[in-house]
Amino acid sequence: MENIDKKIHLNHKDLIEKIKAHKVLGHKIVCTIGSWDMLHIGHLRYLNAAKKHGDILIVGVDSDRGIKSYKGPLRPIIPEKERIEMLSYQSCVDYVTLVDDIDEKGNWLYAIIKDLPVDVFVAVGGNSYTEKQKKMIKKLCKKISVIPRQAESTSSTDIVQNVIKTHLLGQVKNKKK
Repeated sequence: MENIDKKIHLNHKDLIEKIKAHKVLGHKIVCTIGSWDMLHIGHLRYLNAAKKHGDILIVGVDSDRGIKSYKGPLRPIIPEKERIEMLSYQSCVDYVTLVDDIDEKGNWLYAIIKDLPVDVFVAVGGNSYTEKQKKMIKKLCKKISVIPRQAESTSSTDIVQNVIKTHLLGQVKNKKK
């Protein structure tokens, strides 16, 4: 666990000195964020693809509070500390930090890329980021790279919805008997 502890920084401001040292060494810094709830193959493929954009990969993990604001009161399924630890075990991930900078409306305030000297921000394609958010990210980082989802049929939200639908369907069928 000692090596893993060096990867985890619950406050991304703790990373500033380490990332500055990487910059002095000429390393290209890559950052991505997400909920990473119910880690699955799409997440792992995405993280490996993100790492290919530079030398050091920082992964921001949305807080439980943040996820509830945009996915509803029943999410996340996995608590933030466990999601952070799971990501720290991935060899492509160099640092993991908590992202909990949202306003009262649930809008992300970009603190991680305001505070850290990020060269490339990797975003998942689709509707994960609005055009306004992409413009702001591009303004704060040297580059934004949008990559497609890495698993066509696997998403945490779809898994949760399918389990609930199957469970409810089973309940309805049992009541009809």
